[in-house]
Amino acid sequence: MKILVCISNVPDTTTKITFTNDNTQFNTAGVQYIVNPYDEIALSKAISLCEGGKGSVTVINVGESSTEPTVRKALAIGADDAVRVNAAPRDAYFTAFQIAEYAKSNDFDMILTGRESIDYNGAQVAAMIGEFLDIPSVSIIKKLDYDGTTATIEREIEGGKEILTVTGKFVASCAEGVAEPKIPNMRGIMSARTKPLQVVEAKEVEQLSTIQSFQTPPPRGTVKLVPTEETEKLIDLLHQEAKVI
Repeated sequence: MKILVCISNVPDTTTKITFTNDNTQFNTAGVQYIVNPYDEIALSKAISLCEGGKGSVTVINVGESSTEPTVRKALAIGADDAVRVNAAPRDAYFTAFQIAEYAKSNDFDMILTGRESIDYNGAQVAAMIGEFLDIPSVSIIKKLDYDGTTATIEREIEGGKEILTVTGKFVASCAEGVAEPKIPNMRGIMSARTKPLQVVEAKEVEQLSTIQSFQTPPPRGTVKLVPTEETEKLIDLLHQEAKVI
């Protein structure tokens, strides 16, 4: 069994976000990067499926050389080898295309991603990979079992759960509950230095979207406390100021 896990290089959740060049570019100065947390869930699940010699796990990242420490962390967690597509991930379409192009020339049984990256929260890459490869894709899964040929996948839907079976190759984006993220130990950290990390050049693809500008959320307004007995005042504030009724 061969599993491909897609990982993103994202700012740490404690990072203060700012922008440069007239709010058209993310300011990377002083930013600490990590493996996208949802991708760590996907990686941990892939590793557990392959434990005991049942298969191998390859991680792939679309990014420039600055992302290699993040890729090495994925190797330290337990991936067997890694691939870095040497290009800045300009949008979800570009990223999915590059991953699919690599997957076409390698025989993977499944491709796992996180449900979304925590920087852009687009949740698009998994479905696009499935479309490029013409294989099933299942979004935001909560459980995955695999018997070597058929995957049993569980998703949450409004009012209940949906259980799917997929035979053959597939793509799935993983959410909380699929696996507990693994923490690299000293042995894993040391072995990550010598594990294979292949660098491939990106393929040409049409650019379908461009970023016009970024905006930070507006600052939170002041809080007004209304005594419980002043119901009419509360209604007036909701109507006149908040304009929600």
